[in-house]
Amino acid sequence: MKTITAEEFDKKFDDGEDISEYVDWSKATRPGLEPKRVNIDFPTWVVNGLDQEARRLGVTRQSLVKLWIAERLEARRQGK
Repeated sequence: MKTITAEEFDKKFDDGEDISEYVDWSKATRPGLEPKRVNIDFPTWVVNGLDQEARRLGVTRQSLVKLWIAERLEARRQGK
């Protein structure tokens, strides 16, 4: 990996140049997007409904729950 000054790095980035040779991607993180496990108990009828909708959409139950919760939070953030 090559090294340059922060100012040089910023200029290359701002100019749209490829900066990948200056970044150690193995140490890259996405703050606030780290997974965190949450356990939720649902009644059987809710789980059955989730499974039916997940099968219809061709996704996992977990993916469906994450999508629906994210959509709801985004709508609330936008004041809907």
